Formats: sequence, C-alpha cells, structure tokens
Amino acid sequence: MNPHRALAAAVAAAVTFAAGSPAMSQPTPSQPTAALVPFDMPWDDASRSITNVSDWLDKPAARLGRIVARDGHLYAGDTRVRLFGVNLCFGACFPTHADADKLAARLARFGINAVRFHHMDMRPAPDGIFQRDMIALDPGQLDRLDYLIAQLKAHGIYANVNLHVSRVYPGQPTWPGMPSFHKGVDNFVPRMIELQRQYARDLLTRRNPYTKLTYAEDPAVVIVEINNENGLMHEWFGGGLDDMPAEYADELTRQWNAWLAKRYGDAAGLAKAWDVGAQPLGETMLTNGDFARGVEGWTVERHEGAKVTATTGRDGQGGKPAATLRIDQPGGTSWHVQFNQSPLAVRRDTSCTLSFWAKADRTRRVSVQIGQAHEPWSLLAAASANLTDKWQRFEFVLPVGAADDRARLNFSDLSAAGATFSFADVSLRPGGVLGLADGERLGRVPLFPRSQLGRRTVAARRDWMRFLWDAERAYWLGMYRYLKDDLHVQSVVVGTIVGCSSPNIMAELDAVDAHAYWQHPQFPGRPWDAADWLVRNQSMADHLPGTIGSLAMRRVAGKPFLVTEYNHAAPNTYSGEAALFLAAMAARQDWDGVFLFAWSHRRDDWNAETFKNFFDIDRHPTRLANLIPAAAMFLRGDVPAARDLVQVVLPPDEEVELIRTRGRAWELVDAASVGVPRAAALTSRVAIRVGADAKPLPGESKPAAAHDVPDSYRVEGGRTVAYVGRAREGQDVQAGDARVVVGPTRQHWLTLAATAMTGDRPFGVGRTLLVATGDVENTAMGWKNAEKSTVGRDWGRAPARVEGIAATVTLDAAPARVRVWALDGRGQRAQELKVADAAGRSRIEIGPQFRTLWYEVEVE
Repeated sequence: MNPHRALAAAVAAAVTFAAGSPAMSQPTPSQPTAALVPFDMPWDDASRSITNVSDWLDKPAARLGRIVARDGHLYAGDTRVRLFGVNLCFGACFPTHADADKLAARLARFGINAVRFHHMDMRPAPDGIFQRDMIALDPGQLDRLDYLIAQLKAHGIYANVNLHVSRVYPGQPTWPGMPSFHKGVDNFVPRMIELQRQYARDLLTRRNPYTKLTYAEDPAVVIVEINNENGLMHEWFGGGLDDMPAEYADELTRQWNAWLAKRYGDAAGLAKAWDVGAQPLGETMLTNGDFARGVEGWTVERHEGAKVTATTGRDGQGGKPAATLRIDQPGGTSWHVQFNQSPLAVRRDTSCTLSFWAKADRTRRVSVQIGQAHEPWSLLAAASANLTDKWQRFEFVLPVGAADDRARLNFSDLSAAGATFSFADVSLRPGGVLGLADGERLGRVPLFPRSQLGRRTVAARRDWMRFLWDAERAYWLGMYRYLKDDLHVQSVVVGTIVGCSSPNIMAELDAVDAHAYWQHPQFPGRPWDAADWLVRNQSMADHLPGTIGSLAMRRVAGKPFLVTEYNHAAPNTYSGEAALFLAAMAARQDWDGVFLFAWSHRRDDWNAETFKNFFDIDRHPTRLANLIPAAAMFLRGDVPAARDLVQVVLPPDEEVELIRTRGRAWELVDAASVGVPRAAALTSRVAIRVGADAKPLPGESKPAAAHDVPDSYRVEGGRTVAYVGRAREGQDVQAGDARVVVGPTRQHWLTLAATAMTGDRPFGVGRTLLVATGDVENTAMGWKNAEKSTVGRDWGRAPARVEGIAATVTLDAAPARVRVWALDGRGQRAQELKVADAAGRSRIEIGPQFRTLWYEVEVE
C-alpha cells in the first residue's frame, strides 16, 4: 500500500539512479515553456535514414538457424539471440497484403525483430480468427495472417503465436462474476481442454502457402504460448471460482476427492490429519465495532488529495449504529481511501472470523484485509465483498499468513468519485476453524471457496493448496506434451506468466514469462468502461524500482526469461520513458526477450496520426522515438549485464507453502516472497533456483544497501547513454562526449538518449542519434481534471503533439568537425543547426523551434 522507500543508489558502468528530492527537482522555470508542436511519424515510412535500424536484424528470420532454449537463454546455433518485440492484437493481426508489406518494413526500421500475435481468438472475423461458431478458422483471416508472418520473416522478424487468450469457449456455461474468458476453469474441464487442443491443431499444423511450412515447423515461429495470464490457483485466489455452475464444480470436486483418496487411503486417515488444530470462536478483537461511539478507534485514511466525509447514525440494518464514508474527492487510485482499526495482534497459521453489515451507493467491490499497520505494509489475509445499495451481511474466515503484533483490519479500495460506503456491526474474532464438517467424509469433501478457506485447519488448507498446485501442473504439462509430442511443435513453448502460475511449474516448460504495466488503467465502476477510468499521471523515475523491479523478481535461473507485455499506459504524459526503462533493465538483467504492448489493436486503421487508447504505440510519437535507443541497449547489446547476482532457492514444497500463506491473485510467489527486495534489481541480476534439488550456484551476492528514493534513471552503456527523470533548468547531464544543460521543460522532466549509430561512443567520431522527449498529448485532448489522469472518451484529434526539449549540447570536438540536423517524422534531415564555437568546443542549441524529437549529430 505504501511505496517501497529504500532503493539502490548506483550501478557501476551501466545504469545509475540519481538520488535527490523530487520537490527540489521541480523549480519554476525562469522563462515560459514552449507550446506543444505537431509531430507525425508516417505509419508506412521505412525510408533509409539514421533512424532506420533494420540492418540490425538478421534476414530472413532464422537465417542463423532455429532458435532453441539452452543454458538459460535463447540460441540460434552458437549465437545468443534476443527478441525485441511488440504485440499485435485483435484485427491488427490480419492486415491486407498491401498493408502487411508496409507494416513489416515499418517494424524492422525501429529494430523490432519479433511480433506477438495476441487476442486473435476473442472474436469472429473480421476482428478475429474464427468463423461465427468460434471453432472453425476463417480462411480469409488465415490468408492475411499467413501473408503477414511471411513478410515479417522476410524482414528478419519472428512470430510469437498465442493460443488461448480471450475466447469464451462455445457451448460452455457462463455465470455472473466468472473469470474472464473461462480462465482457471479451462485448466480442469475436459471439454475446454479439448477445444484448446483443437484450436492448436487447426492453427499450427496447417501449411502456410507463402512459406510452404506449418507454424509448428517454421523456425520463424519462435514461440508458442499456451494460455495467457491464466492459472487455477490465480483464479481461485481471485474468488472467481467460488460460484461455478454445478457442471464445473462437480468436475473439480471429483478431482479433489480422488486426490485426497490417493493421499490418505481411507476416511480415518483424513479425519485424523485434518482435525488437528480446530479452534472455536473467541471474543471480538475490535474496539467500538458497533459504532456506538461514532468512529472512535477507527481511522479514515486518505492519500494523494483524497477528501472524505465520515458520519455515523442509526441507519444500519434494524436501526443499529452505522458509519458512512462519503468520497468527496478520490485519490489517484482505488486504495487512496481506506477505513481501518489498529493495532491488532494476530498469530501465524490461525484464522480470524470477520463479520459485518455493509452497503454502498451502487454495486461496488470492497477489499477487506488483515495487514501490517507498519512498513512494509504487507497483507496477512484478504478477501473482497461485492456491495450493493441494500444492506448485506458478510462473513469471512481469514487465514493469517504471518504473526504480527501491530496488524490492522482494513476496508480498502474505497477511493471512487461520488461513492458512499456504510458499515455496521463489525466483528473480528479469533478462531472458527474445523477440519471436516458434519456429513463430510472421504469421497464427499466439498471444494474450499476462497472466502471460506480460513474455516479449515492448517492441514486441510495445505492439502487444498497442494491439490490446486498439482491440478494446475497437470494441465500445463499435459498441454505442453500435446504440443511437443502430438503436434511436433518445434518452437519454444511458454505456458503463462509467473504471477498467474508459479515459478516451479512454469520452469518445466521451455521458457518463463512475466508481464507488467506502469500505471495500468483503473476502472472505478464497470470494468473496461471507456468513459470511467483513471491512469495516474506519474513518471516511474519518481517511484523506482517500480514495475521493472517487480519483473526481475520472477526470473527463473536456467531458463530463458521473457517479458511479453510491458508498457506505460497512455495518456500518461511521461509514457515516452517506457521502452528505455524496459530495455535498460532487460539488458542489465540479461533477459532474452521483451515485447511492448502493443503496436496496435486496430483493424485496417494504420494512418490515424494520433493515439486512441491506453496501449497502442504505433502512432504515439514519444514512445516510438525512444524505440531506437532502446533497441540499441538491448538488441544491439550496448548495455552490459550486471556483474553481481542475487539468487534464492525455492523448491516446490516451499513454493506451495508460500502460496498458501502469502499468495494472491497476480502475485502467487516470486523472489520477493523469499525476502529479496525489489530494489535489488537496480544493482544486481536476480534469479530463482527451482526444483526439489535446487541449490545456489557460485557467484551469489547480497542486495545492495538501501538509499534514498532516486528521482532519475541514467544509462551509461558505451554506445548508448540515456537519462530519464526530473530535470531542473540549468541541470547538467553528461552524455558520452557531450555535456547537456537542460532548458525549461513543461513537466520539469525529460528523457534524453544518445546512440552512436557509427563509431564507438555517442558524440565521438561518427554519427550519433540524439532523442529528446517530454510532454505529449493529442490535439484538443479532453482532460477531465488538473492531474491529467483521464480524458474519458475524449482522446482528442490528430495530430499528436509533443514537447520540443530545449537544451544546450556542448561537444569536445571543434566546430569545424561537427554538423547537426533536426530530423522530421521520417528521420530525414529537415534543418541544419548552427554549431557555435565555445572556446574551441562545439555548442549546439536544440529546442522547440525545430519541432522535432530527434537530431542527427555528425563528427568528423
């Protein structure tokens, strides 16, 4: 809940993080900053220029041989291979032949050497791959897909083909509150597994007429992913499986009882094991839980400018006292208003029974938590309650994962504009735990709903979690073996992301994957409501280690590590930083592939001249411009891997226990669960060693000492240098053989990246590409608040507009040896800049008058 405040200060020779007070780094400029200027980068341009790096790609894809997973990385023969990719989604996966030609060339010019085909399965044609029955593949869509993959291959670009992403399985029951797209359920329902196999068979074993190969045998199809962001344990933790239809519940119950029978053999053995630790209900742990004394003993917690009016009165169920919170002004995210009581003392492997009455102004979901009332604010137990405008009674038996004498009961996720929440008769009591309930016996043990898990003894809970782990493992390995043995898929096969499944399970497949987003959109009301959402307008440089630190916690030693989705969501005006952060961290951690999400979600809409949603980068100028230095850092290898390594050991039994005690949806278990601070990723490589016999290898180091929060991110990569973060007017930034003095900026923030396109260092002899980005938005963007955290449906119109960064660049070279050009949106030389003499050195003034994000510097 509170951001981690202890971070590493420096990384020798590769990446540094400049400590400083953000408040001190935001002075008022001495002169007004310039207005934003139009900057269009034509969607179909692949002309030769300093910004076209297609020569960095081996052509055709797989020219060096098939890519395989070996020794913890991806190899083609004896050559290490890295993937620098993007996602195509929905109808964007199926361009016309004419558009596919241009798209492939366009991707290659930015150094993109892999495309992930995502969300092909959600809809029928023309936005998806299926015919109307959602089973048979559409021939016209397949032709478009085949042609695009062939064109990508010719340009040196690999394909990552996703199988199940977002199809609701046809003919299979749905229910209110079900996980999206039958996730979790499709791990154990035989008919759904058969539909997954049929789709894989139909898609991967048919022959592409343009390559004369099946996807299963084509070496340019480098990855096949089984099931996106999916896992039985993950969905169970989210509560989405608690109310399954009988058809699904009966099947899982059958598997659960078969597992118990195999483990215990008879009813007596089960009863003996489970009855240990049964606990009757104790006395309430709360003060003033009935609100008879107003809100005495309770805290209304507010963050980021949130304003709340708290009142009490006898308007609870049956006229009982109730506390009501009216959200007058929300904070930037859902947890910025909380209602809690502390301190409470709780013990590990006990349960607390929480009951309360509650209602809201309309249907709203509230988190109920037992957690630490102190740093690092860890959750010890959690559940969620779906409130309506009518009083309801809720009861949860919450299993506590760790002991703490300063814990708190917390109602969270209350920060929603105009919302009201009322609570009455809140009780928290230790105990309420049993092994087998009346009428339960071997063969007739029901499923354990997430909301009621705490009612069971520790032994029962351990069995339940191990059963889920085993059932999920059987699904992933069954699908993997089907692809490899039955369909003869030669690609690297990935299951899903760590976080939705576990490191040990995913490491049994070919490679390990993870996803993350900085300031993912939040939806206070209905999920994915295009009119009601928030994207916090913050730079990750102010909040390191941010999401890149979280990603590093999920790498498994000895396996290639991929990040197949990453972005900083629009309309965040700092989102141009995304590719620089991702590439620098991936290079330092020595990962094997990264994919920005996404190039486009749009069907036959390539020439938009504006960005229209949270994720598409293809028409977003600052995110596009920074692809070139990002590709240099990671794909070309300009930034070396960190020398030090932090390893943790996580055998399967320990993993299952950690999931049981600390796991939650999206965050089952990772290196942070075993005590590695996320900030360790800023200075060291991080890896988890898995398997029953896992041991650390030589070379283990300890995390760096903690320091103050940095407010900038520096990359010193030899041929590429970069800076992301707060920038005072007059601040110096060293960039290779140049000194940059920052002028006034609109957000007191910028990104600077200098890449030696020829030569061995930026601004040395040769040609250097300088990319400078800042504020960005569409023309007439309809901001709804001063924080610029939402535009609702009003994304504005073309063209996109950018900040032209003002700075003075001083080079060591004499003026007679230096020429500089401002580049247009195609990367072509648009205007030559004056090079002034500064005591024998060259001084260049860049700024908004040149209406550009990038410059070419040539030193003879």
